[in-house]
Parts: sequence; structure tokens; C-alpha cells
Amino acid sequence: MTVIATAGHVDHGKSSLVLALTGTDPDRFEEEKRRGLTIDLGFAHTTLPSGAELSFIDVPGHVRFLRNMLAGVGGVSACVFVVAATEGWKPQSEEHLRILELLGIRHGVVALTKVDLVDDDIREIAEMDVADRVAGTFLEGAPVVHVAATAGIGLDEMRAAIDEMIERSDTADDRRRPRLWVDRVFAAKGSGTVVTGTLVGGSFAADSLVRVEPGEHDARIRSLQTAGRTVDDIGPGTRVAVNLSGVDHDELRRGHAIVLPGQWHLTERVDASLDVLRSLDHDVSRRGAYVAYIGAGEHAVKMRILGTEALGPGSSGAVRLFLPTRLPLLPGDRYILRESGRDETIGGGEILDVAPVRRASQAQPDRSIERVVAEREWVSVDELELLTGERMPATLGVWVTTTEALAATVAGVRARLDDAGPTGVDIAVFDERERAAIETMDDVVVDAGLVLPADAVDPYADHPFLQALLDGGFAPPSAADVDRNDLREMTRRGHIVQTDGIVFHSATIDDAASVAADLLDRDPAGFTVAQFRDATGASRKFALPLVAELDKRGVTRRRDDLRIAGPRVPLR
Repeated sequence: MTVIATAGHVDHGKSSLVLALTGTDPDRFEEEKRRGLTIDLGFAHTTLPSGAELSFIDVPGHVRFLRNMLAGVGGVSACVFVVAATEGWKPQSEEHLRILELLGIRHGVVALTKVDLVDDDIREIAEMDVADRVAGTFLEGAPVVHVAATAGIGLDEMRAAIDEMIERSDTADDRRRPRLWVDRVFAAKGSGTVVTGTLVGGSFAADSLVRVEPGEHDARIRSLQTAGRTVDDIGPGTRVAVNLSGVDHDELRRGHAIVLPGQWHLTERVDASLDVLRSLDHDVSRRGAYVAYIGAGEHAVKMRILGTEALGPGSSGAVRLFLPTRLPLLPGDRYILRESGRDETIGGGEILDVAPVRRASQAQPDRSIERVVAEREWVSVDELELLTGERMPATLGVWVTTTEALAATVAGVRARLDDAGPTGVDIAVFDERERAAIETMDDVVVDAGLVLPADAVDPYADHPFLQALLDGGFAPPSAADVDRNDLREMTRRGHIVQTDGIVFHSATIDDAASVAADLLDRDPAGFTVAQFRDATGASRKFALPLVAELDKRGVTRRRDDLRIAGPRVPLR
């Protein structure tokens, strides 16, 4: 299915054309029908002669309802641009065209409506005027179809032109990251909360868990509908009604987004490009009551222009926008900027960075992933995907980094090792990035929790107390006269084991495990502490802490008064 929008000046026949093409009146409210004026978004669908399914979003043309127009065009890929032959090009025609351009729409058909009310000369003049107005825009060279919806003139030609436009249009990308900007919320009798919108970026499936943003409301998709049909799943580029459970319709409004949990970075601050409309009669600065239209939402924002104090009419630059609430955004998302005090459209552009790290005075945003990595130096693969929408291969471990950042981190690790000398540095003092960098250092080893130069000589390997412990075996000498720091360091390096106030050589623990294995080999039902004491020749003073250490290591397990085989008993 393809979703397209109507656009154009008020009373030029957009809704009448949609009704004639689809059989559905997009004007939903009694006031709209009474006044003959579209106030809010209208929706209709049809099947074209080619068999392609088409959804229309009919938008208001009156300037007073521009915010509703902006809510409807955020997710469309093409448009039917309506100009009445009786009136020609009007101010809202111009504003709608510029908004569509700023939103990145690249395909369209022009409907020259109400041609039954004018003669051939007026038709020709109106078409020439439209051609002049759209020159240099995405509508330059687009088909101009003469129609009269109420008289049935040109409807087949319009359907054919739309069919051809859809065939030329790009198919909706499935990036496995769905997002639906909500443009309508209501409570359906017997069903509960229903939201509608245009699904982009990925698919939804019935019974899936979703999240409503902003607000982090968890919900479940009860059912899905498109074009009046209930479906089990639905792909991108489609109008869809989503029946949600777990969230009340009073908690939702136009501009909320339905997404999958854990896939989006929520942001209140973005860097973006800004293309200022040439028709403005003043410069654009940070001073102003600005409103940004993103997705289907309207957000009062503060703005700072980057790199300069102001942007003139027709110019382009970069800005930092401060949003009032956290939104699930990605680089490439489009927005429209209006100034509410002047009630005028300023311009628009695309989001460049959803989590800027540099101060506004230093920021030079673009959409390159390389810039995102360079500014952060180290960023995890998962975080980078949240920030850019792209899954990049890791440089090292789970990290994406630059050559310069890796070299600087390695240098920092090496400096700490040089300061520590042969005793090394506890690996716990290094952060995750430094630990990843250590893996690249061929002249460094990690031994017993210590990071050491590969050629370092262990200063404790020949400590006299170690030999005394080894000679003592199961009856070790007292450690009362040994320096506490030496004991701590020998423990950390794995030379000795301290248990219940007794110090053993690590080799003695291995010997004790072998004794336990022999006892269990002779009697798998288990052995007592007394049997272990007799087998080792140790006194009860030493036998008890030895058995406790074997329990702790999983060599043995206690069952009543017996020790039975644990998961790590040495094999015989």
C-alpha cells in the first residue's frame, strides 16, 4: 500500500476529488460538511487500476488549520497537489508546496480542478501558471491532470497518473525499526483504545509488545486494521489502525509515537539543518516563539543557530533545537519550523544529531557516522545504532572507536603500568574501554587479576614465606610475622589462600582436592572431616578450613556430616 496526501489552497476541491476517486468522504465532522471546509485530517482508501492499494490523507487547506495539515503529511511519500482552475495559484498553494519540499517529498501529480467551470483559455492559462510556480521544485514536469470531481471529468486519467507516480516512487524501507506517529486517537466501543497513523521503518504484528512515547507507556497490540481489513501483521508505508491494550485513550494524543521497546534514543535536544524560506522578509535568529512540527506532533521549541547569529531568507545553516519532551528520533527525520508570533512558516530541514555532545559554539553537525564516533571517541555498537539507526561492526569488543582514540587509551594504560612497575595494576581499576584496549597490547598480560608487562618478573614468586608454606603442607606456619601488604599481594596473585584465619599455599589446596578425590573414589557415599584429617595427617585446626575451602570451590558439597562429590571434584 502507498500513502499519499492531498495539498493545496482551501476550497480548491481536495476533498471532493478524494470522494470521487475513492467513494469515501474524507470530511468526518458535521461542521466540515456544513461549511464545505476541511478542518482536520481525513482518510480514504481505494484500489487503483493496476491493483495497487492507495490510502489518501486529505489535509486542510485553510491557513488556520495548517497545524492539522502538518500532522498529516509527515509520513507520506507522494502527493496530489490540487489547484482550482477557477482561482489559480493561491498563498496556501505556495506554503503547502514549500512544506512538502522541506519534508523531502519527491513525487507528485498536479490536479487542476473545477475545469468544468472555466473555458479552454482559462484552463490553459491556469496550467501555464502552475508550471511557472512549480519550476525548480519536485513538481516540475509532473503530470497536470484536468479534473472536475463533481462532473466525473478526468477521474480515470487521474487514477492512471497516480498509478504511474506510485510505480516511479521508492518503496518504503523496512529497517526493522517501526515507528507510527499517531495522528488520531479514539475509543472504539467494545475494543478500547485505537490509534491511527502511517507506519514507517518496519512492521507491526498483532500481540506484540510496544511502547508509547513520550511517556514510556507499555502496551500490547490487540489487533491491526488497514483499508478496513483486520490483519495479523503489517509492513511499512501503510495506513494502519492499531487497537492497543494496557493504555487508556486519554493518555494518548496526536504526536505520540508507537515504537518497539529498546530500539530508540529518546531526546530533548537535537542538531538539525535549517533551510529558510526565500519568501521571508526578515532574518531568522534565536529570538522568536518557534514551533517545530515533527512526525504528527507540534512542539514549542527553543532554537540556537550554530556558527552564526542569524540566517537570511533563502539561506541554509544548522540549528540546535530544544524540545519540551523526549521524542524517539533519528538522523534523517524531517521537521517544519514555524514562528507562532508572526504565524508564518520559517523553513525546515532534517535532524542531523539526536544526542549532540559538543557545545553549541563548537558543534558542526552532519549525518556522518564517523563524526558521531569521533566526537565520542568510544561508543558501543548498540548505542551507536540507537544514535544513528545504523548497525556498524565493532572495532574492538563491543566498541566502535577511532585509531586516534584507541592509541590514546593504550598510551594511558601503558603509563599506569610504567608507574606501577613489576607489581602490575589491578584490572578492576580500568574501565571497559581500557580493558578492551589491553586486549590489543601484545606486550601486556593479565594474570590473577593483575595487568602486567609480559616480561615482568613476579617480585613475590620467591618470597620466603611461600617456601615455608609449601614445606608446611597441611600444617602451615603462622603468618603473624608476615607483612600484611605482602600477604594481600600474594593472595591477589594467587600464590596463597586465606581461609578461616589460616594461610595455605595454593598448591596445598590442590593437594587437598586430590586427597578428597581419592576418598570419594574409595567411597562415593562421602567422607567425614575425621577421615579427611587422617588422610592428610593434618590436625583438626587445619582440616576444617581446608574442607571449607573445598566446599567453597565446588570440589565437595556438605550433606549432613559427610562431604560428597561437588561439580569440580578432580576426575580420577
